[in-house]
Amino acid sequence: MASSVIKLNPSSTNNLKVLYNSPLEIINSIASTTPTSVKSATANSIKELKKQDDIQSAQVDATNYPHHAAIGAHLANFSYSLKSANVKHPINISPLQQQQSSYNTSLNWHTGEIYAYAQNLARELMEMPPNYCTPTYFTERAKKEFSGLDNIDLQIFDKEWAESMKMNSFLSVAQGSDEPCKFLQIKYNGAPDSNEKPLALVGKGITMDTGGISLKAGASMDLMRGDCGGACTLLATTQAIAKLKLPINVIFVAPLTENMPSGKATKPGDIITSMSGKTINVLNTDAEGRLVLADALYYISTKHDPHTIIDCATLTGAMVIALGEAYSGVFSTSDDLWNSLNQAGLDEDDKMWRMPFDDFYLKQINHTAADLANTGGRPGGACTAAIFLKQFVEGIEDSQGKEAVRSYAHIDIAGSMECTKPDGPNVKGMSGRPTRTIIEYARQLAAK
Repeated sequence: MASSVIKLNPSSTNNLKVLYNSPLEIINSIASTTPTSVKSATANSIKELKKQDDIQSAQVDATNYPHHAAIGAHLANFSYSLKSANVKHPINISPLQQQQSSYNTSLNWHTGEIYAYAQNLARELMEMPPNYCTPTYFTERAKKEFSGLDNIDLQIFDKEWAESMKMNSFLSVAQGSDEPCKFLQIKYNGAPDSNEKPLALVGKGITMDTGGISLKAGASMDLMRGDCGGACTLLATTQAIAKLKLPINVIFVAPLTENMPSGKATKPGDIITSMSGKTINVLNTDAEGRLVLADALYYISTKHDPHTIIDCATLTGAMVIALGEAYSGVFSTSDDLWNSLNQAGLDEDDKMWRMPFDDFYLKQINHTAADLANTGGRPGGACTAAIFLKQFVEGIEDSQGKEAVRSYAHIDIAGSMECTKPDGPNVKGMSGRPTRTIIEYARQLAAK
């Protein structure tokens, strides 16, 4: 087995050298020792090693910022392939120096491994072809990933359960597909008080989005295998929270279905009644993510009384136009929640940008025979989608003289779902973002 050592050296300039000793050495000199530079240098070193056919293991210098060194190494080591031959397996990575093997409130190599595994899990699920990653597979994989973790209550609900809950908005998307829809719910009870209000995470789980009757163009439709990105990132986030044994309660839910065209599919112009009782005019069946989230958000805000709700969704093409892939767009009812998410994103070098969450945008979606339309046209498309979702979150408004009892953030990752400009730990393909940011937000929340 050929092995290697990665060493990071302070230097006046950035420079990477390969020394073909035994074991092979990567000497990566970096001009400044910061979390970002350590992560990038480690990642670039792993990428260099992956060019060597015989390298099977690597020891990484984790003297400085071991959390970030582990993240850089493991993210750069990720690949997904179903090729039948000539597949290079990931390098076995370990730290060069002795490291703590558990989490003790401070970041270390161990936490970096957990954060990176979570993002790579999200990447893998997003990359999987839709004939592999169906709603059924997703739930079975969830059971496997959470097996053996403490304080976990995992439940999988079916179509009949959704019907009993009157989740007609969710079911209107699912009815065009022959794949059974699922509603996944995972509770992690880590707080000393089991009755402490939970942090709620809601992920959009469209395992394949064809657009339904409002069929998408064929070019790049295969990217819509990643339209379950919200569910993938928050599933992985929840697993990481459980691995870290954070002293908080968390509930994660994901409505899982395909969006397919068929004789049973919802038609443009249909009006449906959501779980909340609000009626929705489906003007475009390709605006399906907000339909499945509407019922999930109402369900979690009325049945589980969380202190905070964060949903994550590959929701709008408008967000791709607005921010590209550099930032995830955040709509929040709370300055404190936004500030916490933004700080977590800065700490993990996974940037977010706050978007306007203004009731002005309701004017674009409340002009039909239903309470709401599921699209308001091209202007402010990400904003009209966000304001649509807000109507289904109970407990965040004081319009009836009641004080808000929870904060809410909607994160649109339609742009950041894919990495097309790889650098450092970011490899080409589905990004798995913003998994590490939400984990870090939860860790900092637990420390308060």
